[in-house]
Amino acid sequence: MTFVNAGTLGTLPGRRDELVAHLTRHSPVLADLGCLQYDVGVDDQQPDTVFVVERWTSAQAHRASLEQPEVQASIAEARPLLSGEFGGFRFEVVGSPLGA
Repeated sequence: MTFVNAGTLGTLPGRRDELVAHLTRHSPVLADLGCLQYDVGVDDQQPDTVFVVERWTSAQAHRASLEQPEVQASIAEARPLLSGEFGGFRFEVVGSPLGA
């Protein structure tokens, strides 16, 4: 069963595009850690918010990724762009009408 982490990251005013650029930099290490999908999006109605949807091989793979030096460095680099407002949800995928 795959694991999904979907959320919002609040940015400091005017810093959204910087965070998007940071989050969308190529990162081959994520796939090695079990990340199957990492989508970053915006909504112009919410100019200081970034939306992220991650799909992982498992919740354990997601948790373990947060301990990796490369991931910790990326989080530290992004932190000055963040307002501290976060939202979202997590779930185990149980099925899809699209098949495997």
